[in-house]
Amino acid sequence: MVHGGCHTGQCYLATPDGREGWAPRFAAADRAVFVVDWPGHGRSPACAELASLSTQDIAESILVLVEQVGPAVLLVHSASGPMAWWIAERAQRSVAAVLGIAPGAPANILAVLPEDREAVARLSNDISLGCPVMTPEDRPVSVGDAFMRDFWANAPRFPQHAFDQYRLSIVPESARLFNERFNIGGRGLRIGDPASLAQTPILIVTGDHDPRHPRAMDEATARYVGAEFLWLPDEGIEGNGHMPMIEDNSDAIADGLLRWLDERGL
Repeated sequence: MVHGGCHTGQCYLATPDGREGWAPRFAAADRAVFVVDWPGHGRSPACAELASLSTQDIAESILVLVEQVGPAVLLVHSASGPMAWWIAERAQRSVAAVLGIAPGAPANILAVLPEDREAVARLSNDISLGCPVMTPEDRPVSVGDAFMRDFWANAPRFPQHAFDQYRLSIVPESARLFNERFNIGGRGLRIGDPASLAQTPILIVTGDHDPRHPRAMDEATARYVGAEFLWLPDEGIEGNGHMPMIEDNSDAIADGLLRWLDERGL
């Protein structure tokens, strides 16, 4: 289980309101679960060059683990999406499947944004571009309450009464990774050939209250990587945002993911 930007593996261990997280739930379903912390995040050693840590740097570190313990199902979220596509292309025998939770797309299908902070700022409300931001790469990025509430804690199913506890789980992030996530200067992580993923079962899951992941965007990602796409409202599940693993129906979503794996013998 691989977290996204500004988060750690804590988002899979327990919810801010004290419920069991996806990791123990999957473990109880007889899965061996590895909860990853990116370099410089959570339980991983500090990273002196955190501000310039690239998406590929992190992907390479996860690739080492996957090749040691695989074949494994990669459950990824948000900014770890591009890492999953890159890893699955390079380690096809070690990646049994990918579960993408509002995953970032490979840069192959993202618009190239200019390396111009003012120009990117004018695009910050463009949902079709993922509400991009550009940050200076001389220091790590720290986000405040307003950002968290706009993009991560905005959904009806988010446990608002536990927001203060959730805030404690948020960590500084690589500025370079932020910029790559929005393909600024064309520097996002790409894959060589989407056909290389054709034999890998992939499911992409998206909720209806995720401002940076409108349905059309994640459907396009699914088409490109050859994934099944699950828009949660189509299953009668409404009110989820960017953090379904900690929202109030996290158990129901986890059970759906486990059923998908069971149906494929994974």
